Amino acid sequence: MKTTNYLFLAVFIFGWLSCNKEESDEIYTAEVENYIELLKANQYESMDLPDFSDKHIPALLIHINDTNVINKYPRGPSSYWPQNPNYRLGVFALWTIEFIRVRSINSKKLFVGRFPSQNPIIQKRDAPYEWITDHDNEAYDIVRQVYLDWWESNKNKKYIDFHHINPIENTEYRWH
Repeated sequence: MKTTNYLFLAVFIFGWLSCNKEESDEIYTAEVENYIELLKANQYESMDLPDFSDKHIPALLIHINDTNVINKYPRGPSSYWPQNPNYRLGVFALWTIEFIRVRSINSKKLFVGRFPSQNPIIQKRDAPYEWITDHDNEAYDIVRQVYLDWWESNKNKKYIDFHHINPIENTEYRWH
């Protein structure tokens, strides 16, 4: 019996030690790349955003400047906003990061349970509310930069220590 326990322990330790962080990162990157390719090809079929975690954020950040127009994407079933012909892939990458962040803090702010906001567009925070539907608007440059800064200044911390920080909180924008 003791030999079996030692054998089990040895197999467990070997398996644990053989897990490579780079291999894990490759898996997260591959999952993001699959998501991105489906969006680019307008073949994303799910009504929900992917079940990503903070481990996917670095791979998503690579795509935040992607200006490819996408026409088929996840959207809330009760979203009243008509499809926007100018949706850019990079904004969807940001919106997906915001979903990961908001979901990780168990926020009641998730829209219909699976979305960080009603639509992947930003709006001015103060009344009168201005919806910025043109993803080429310079406001999205500001939003991209604050998300990059948020990640870069915190990436060496435990995610639980900074996931509650809203990257766009100190801007004049919020997600619609």
